[in-house]
Amino acid sequence: MAQVGRPGLSAARKKEMWERWKAGESVSDIARALDKKPGSIFGTLKAGGGVAPPGRRRAPAALSLAEREEISRALAAGGSMRSVASRLGRPASTVSREVGRNGGRAKYRAQEADERAWDRALRPKRCLLALNETLRDVVADKLSIDWSPQQISGWLGRHYPEDEAMRVSHETIYQTLFVQTKGALKKELIAHLRSKRKMRRSRKASTAGQRRGRIKDAVSIRERPPEVEERAVPGHWEGDLIAGSRNSHVATLVERGSRFVMLVRVEGKDTQSVVGALGNQIQRLPESMMSTLTWDRGTEMAEHKKFTIATDVAVYFCDPKSPWQRGTNENTNRLPRQYLPKKSDLSAYSQHALDEIALKLNTRPRKTLSYRTPAATLAQTVALTG
Repeated sequence: MAQVGRPGLSAARKKEMWERWKAGESVSDIARALDKKPGSIFGTLKAGGGVAPPGRRRAPAALSLAEREEISRALAAGGSMRSVASRLGRPASTVSREVGRNGGRAKYRAQEADERAWDRALRPKRCLLALNETLRDVVADKLSIDWSPQQISGWLGRHYPEDEAMRVSHETIYQTLFVQTKGALKKELIAHLRSKRKMRRSRKASTAGQRRGRIKDAVSIRERPPEVEERAVPGHWEGDLIAGSRNSHVATLVERGSRFVMLVRVEGKDTQSVVGALGNQIQRLPESMMSTLTWDRGTEMAEHKKFTIATDVAVYFCDPKSPWQRGTNENTNRLPRQYLPKKSDLSAYSQHALDEIALKLNTRPRKTLSYRTPAATLAQTVALTG
C-alpha cells in the first residue's frame, strides 16, 4: 500500500513537487523533473487528495527554542520556575508544565523539548465539517443528490444569511472529500461529483495549448500500404498503452496477421519514455520484423519522427476518436488483463515478467487463428514469405 513520502523526496523536493502540481504540470512531467517514477509521484499526490499540505508553523502562543534555552539555563543555575517565567513574560504554570512534560529539572534539555513539541504539533487538526455536524450533514445530503460543491456553498449563503456557522466554501468541501484523513465526508460521495476525479487538480491544469489529437506531421492510417490491410505479409503492428493504478502503464504491440503480442515496460506515459521503451524493444526483433506501427492519437507518440529515424519503422495514426481503426490491438488488449488487472500497479512488473506473460499469450491457441497459436502462425508466415 502506498504511503505518503514513499518517493523518498527531501522536504525541498516535496515542496517543488506540490508547486509543480499546483502550476498544472502532469504527473509524468513532475516525475521526469524530479527523476522519480510517475507511480511514486502519483501515489504521494493521491494520498493528499491532490491538495498540498499546509506549511508548518508554530502557534503564536507556543514557546520558542530561544525561550526553552532560557529555561534550561535558569534551571541549571538553580533558578526558580517563577523567576524565569517572569523574565520571559510567561505564566509560571506554562513554564512548570513545559519542564514537567520534558523530564523535570534534572533532565530538561531545550533542544530535545523543542523537537518533541514540534513532533506533537503534527497531530491532525479537525476540519470545519468535522467540527460542525449540522453543516456536515447538510453538505453530505446535497452531495448525495448530485449537487456540486459550488452549488452547495452558494445555496448555504442564501438559505442561512444570518448564520455564519452554516457557511463553507466549495474549496473546503472539495478538500474534505479528497483528503480522506479529514474524516468528515464519506469517500463514496466522490462518485456524485460530475468530474469523477479522485483528487483535486490545479485550476491551471489544462490541455489548452497541448497538441492532443493533433500529432504534429501525423501520417493518416489511410495512407498505409495495401498489404497492411491484407494481413498476408508479417511485420505490420498495432500499439497502445494499458493503464494500471498509480499512473502506471504498459505498452502493448500486436502483429496484425499472427496476433503475436509483445508487452513493453514503460517508465511513464510521456512521449520520451514510451518512444524510448518501444525503440529498445524493437531492437530485440529480427531485422525487418516490424515495418509499420499503427497508433491512436495519444500524445505518448508525439515524438514519432524520432522513433522512425531510430528504428526505420513507419508510424501511422488513427483518425481522432476512432480506436476501432486498430481493432486488432483493441481486442487483444483484453487478454493481458488476465495477468495485469486494471487496479494493479503495472510499474511493479519487470520486463522479464512481461515477457513471460507475453509468452503465455503467444503459445495459447486463438479462435481467430483457427485455434493455432500466434507464435506458430507468425513462424509459418515468416517461413512462407522469407
